[in-house]
Formats: sequence, C-alpha cells, structure tokens
Amino acid sequence: MGEASTTLLHSNVGWLLLVLFGAGWIGLGIFWGKRAKSFDGFMLAGRNVGMALGTATAMATWVTSNTVMLAPVFALEKGVWGMIAYSTASFGLLLFAPMSARIRQLIPKGYTSGDFIRLRYGKLAWVLFLIITIVYSMAWLVSMGTAGGKLLQTLSGIPYVNGMTMILFVCVVYTLFGGLYAVIGTDFIQSVIILIGVVVVGSLVLFKTGLTQVYQSIEIHQPSLINALMPVALLSLFNNMFFGFGEVFHNNVWWSRAFAMRKEVAPRAFFVSGLLWFPIPIAAGFIALSASALGINVIDPNTVGPLVASSVLGKTGAVLVFIVVFCSLASSIDSLLAATSDLLVEDVGKKMLGARNDEQSLRRISKLTICGLGLLTWILCAREMNLLEILFLSGPLVASAIWPVIGGLYWKRANSMGAVLAMVIGSIIGLVAYYQLGWYTASLISAAISMSIMLLSILWSRSDFDWKRISETNG
Repeated sequence: MGEASTTLLHSNVGWLLLVLFGAGWIGLGIFWGKRAKSFDGFMLAGRNVGMALGTATAMATWVTSNTVMLAPVFALEKGVWGMIAYSTASFGLLLFAPMSARIRQLIPKGYTSGDFIRLRYGKLAWVLFLIITIVYSMAWLVSMGTAGGKLLQTLSGIPYVNGMTMILFVCVVYTLFGGLYAVIGTDFIQSVIILIGVVVVGSLVLFKTGLTQVYQSIEIHQPSLINALMPVALLSLFNNMFFGFGEVFHNNVWWSRAFAMRKEVAPRAFFVSGLLWFPIPIAAGFIALSASALGINVIDPNTVGPLVASSVLGKTGAVLVFIVVFCSLASSIDSLLAATSDLLVEDVGKKMLGARNDEQSLRRISKLTICGLGLLTWILCAREMNLLEILFLSGPLVASAIWPVIGGLYWKRANSMGAVLAMVIGSIIGLVAYYQLGWYTASLISAAISMSIMLLSILWSRSDFDWKRISETNG
C-alpha cells in the first residue's frame, strides 16, 4: 500500500515543514539569545519578563505533546470524565499563581526550586528532592520525544527515529544559544500558533459532526464513555489533578519562570495561562470522541487525535495539525532543557560539587549540560516506550513533593524530617499502588500519604523557622 493512502502528508512535505520550522526556531533562538549577556540572563532572562511573554511561555510549556496525545486517549478510554480529568492539570497553574508571589517574597534572588528546598529543609531533603525532580524531568522529556516521533510518523510517514531526532536537535540548538531568552521568545509565537490551531481544528470537527451525532454514536457503540459514575474515570480525574499539582509545584520549569518574571507579573501570568490552558484538553478530547461518529477505526489510541483531524481537515488541515504538533513539542522540550540544566548546574554543579563560579565556566557547563540532556533523552527515546507508562510512573514521586513544598512555603513548623518522610513514604506507597491497583490511583494515594505525614510532623514539631534565613542566604 502506498504512502499516500496510509499517512496524512507525504513524507517530503513533512520534512519540508520540519526543516523550515526547525530553522525558524533556531534562527529566532539565536536572535533573542543575543540578549543573554550574563549567565543570570541566560538562566532567567534578566528577571524582567512581562505579562504577555510570561503568560505565553507558561501556557505554551504546559501544552505538550502529552496534551496532544494523551488527552484524546483519556477521552477515548475514560469518556467525558477523561476529558475533564486531563483538564484538571490546569489547576496546578492556577494555584501556582499565589505561590509564585510567595516564592518571590521569600527568595527574591533565587535561581531554582532546589535553592528553596536546600535553604528551607537542609541537605537530606534537598538531595531527595533533586532525585525526584530530575527523574520526573527526564520522564517528561522522554514522553515528549517519544510522542513527537510517533506523531510525525503518523502524520507524514517520517520514520520515528528520524522525526524524534530532528525535534530534539532543533530544541537543543536554540536553547543552547539563547537560554531562557530564546525559550520564552519562541514560546510566545508557539502559543499563538497552538491556540489558533486548536480553535480551527476543534471548530471544524464540531461543525462536521455536531454534539448530537457524537452523543448518539457513543450511546450506541460505547455507552460506558458517557457513564457519569464510571469508577476508573472518577479515580483518574482526582489522580490526574494531584499529579498536575505535583508536576507544577515542584518542578524548576515553573520556579524558573517565577524568578524570571517581574514580581508583580508572575501571579497574574500563571493564573491567565491556567485559564487559557483549561479548554485545550477538552477540545482535544472531544476530537477523539468524534471518531466513532466519523466512522474511524482507531487501532492505536495514541494516534486518535491526528486520525480524526486528518479525516475532517484533509491536506490543508494536515499542514496545520503538523505545525501545531511541532510547536507543542518545541515549547515544552526547550523549557525542560533550560530548567533542568539550570537545576543541574546551580544545585549539583555549584552547590554540591563546588564548580567554578565565574561567568565563563558556568556558561560552558550549562551548554554541556544541555547537550548531555538532549543526548540522554535521545538514547531513552530510541527504545520507543509506552507514553502512559513513562509519564504516570513518575506521578507518585512528584505527588509526594506537593505537601513538603506547600508546607515549606507557608508553615513555620514544617520541618526537614517531615518533608523527607513524606517524600520517601509517599513515593514508595504510591509506586506500590501503581503496580498493584493501577496508574489512576498512584498519584492520589501518594499525595494523601505525603499530606498525612507532613501534617502530623507539623503538629508534633516544636520548630519555628525564621523566614529571613532563606532571603538572607540566597543569591
């Protein structure tokens, strides 16, 4: 069977789009990166990011390839509650809005989330936190690289390894040259393209099928998807909500943006970005639920979104879908490369290993780290692992960090022992739940265990932490 009958775009068209947009992002990254005169500028864009760029970078970073791939899968497997479950990840951004103000108040000259944990809880909690966040960041990177390779292969027939390699190469290059300046600048354009693409695709699918036709088709062929009391779907809703809390609250992707934005801008930017992000998984989920009404036979749930879009939009729409996919991938991979590199250089290199603190040395180490992260991600992506397994296996780990972060920000009696036990026991029991009960319980159980331990440790604690110890010793 010829390529034209099995893919939406000819591979030559896919390669042309990939090269053109890849060159565009690299060029823009190098252009904006010229503003990074100092290492502080390279890491945090001069700590002067405004409302428009701040909102765009937060929203675009959170619209990942996982949103494009997994939100439709949630809807296809869990129905209406699945659509809503994935959208609850926006609550993490909404709640991080007031937290960002608190972060800037306590640690105005901070660089990473690790900075705060080290100053607030000490070395043991800091090391444990770094392990959790680095493992999660790599899982996120690998899930996006894997999803990107599969999506480009489905859309245009570009071989999985080739597409995945090209995406990672482009993101590594412009992040390498421009740091956070390049990341935020490209994120702004990518967020506009993503929003336009989602609105156009969702509107056309709705116009062609209609809510009534979709509902009737599901009622006949898959009635469980509209069951309001579907137990697994309800569990996945709360599990995904707490997973989202953990992802945002602990990860340096969001802390670095809190430090990079102007102090008065950060809370508003995170809140607006959460509002903009909320409907995107619902739109992607509706597209997946339309598959039955359109008579599409979905063999691989991971590709349901592109398959439906291709059925409705044809060749012209295929180009739009391809561009939206590439933007969603780049806007997240670049952010993770920059933020994870910052964490490794600042916390592991400077604070743990005592690397040289001069501008030239730190800039060189940072670039080597970005290249190393890109190479490691490529090696892991080459195994072509299951998307859900990659992402949700890290869920219990990040969920266990929710309450240590919250407690450390707001409660003087939060203490190191409570934070350590909350992360260790919460992670272990959450991982046991993942394998024994299912992924849709793991983050929920981990967060509940971590919360219980943290609250008990606060009730029994006699410590009275002096907040000045953080602000006076960082920077």
